[in-house]
Amino acid sequence: MGSSRNKSIKGMVQVYTGDGQGKTAATLGQALRAAGQGMKVIIIQFIKGDRNCGEHSFSEKYHPFEIVQLNKHSSSNQSLAELKSVTEQTLAFADEKITEATHDMVVLDEILLAVNKKLITTEQVMQLVNKKAENMDLIMTGRGAPPEIMRIADLVTEMKAVKHSCD
Repeated sequence: MGSSRNKSIKGMVQVYTGDGQGKTAATLGQALRAAGQGMKVIIIQFIKGDRNCGEHSFSEKYHPFEIVQLNKHSSSNQSLAELKSVTEQTLAFADEKITEATHDMVVLDEILLAVNKKLITTEQVMQLVNKKAENMDLIMTGRGAPPEIMRIADLVTEMKAVKHSCD
């Protein structure tokens, strides 16, 4: 699917963070809207290792955007060393996709959680942000967004846990 995005439109850096639910769901909504406008979208999932979820089923059935998840195992059953290895592989893949600049929107789902868990550094994430094409939207999710990343973002949304089913 080719892009229909006007190349003169400046892309945004967006952050969805906080301890509440809905960070990934918010980015999926953004991705769906972008795909509906003919934009080429890729969602790259950090840490997550479960493909038995609604977004994967939907994407495989309707192909509105690509979801890439390099982790093939349940993250809750992995050692920190295993998680660090697959997170570094995912970071390298994200770097490649951002550098190629063939997508109008790149979503880095749970990349901020990877920083929070010290699997990658804030500096590595800042390098990705600095590589993005001027007209590319870059969306990052995860608990505990570092202040440096929130400062350079154009939009920051914090999800607040008010009442969850496990409360």
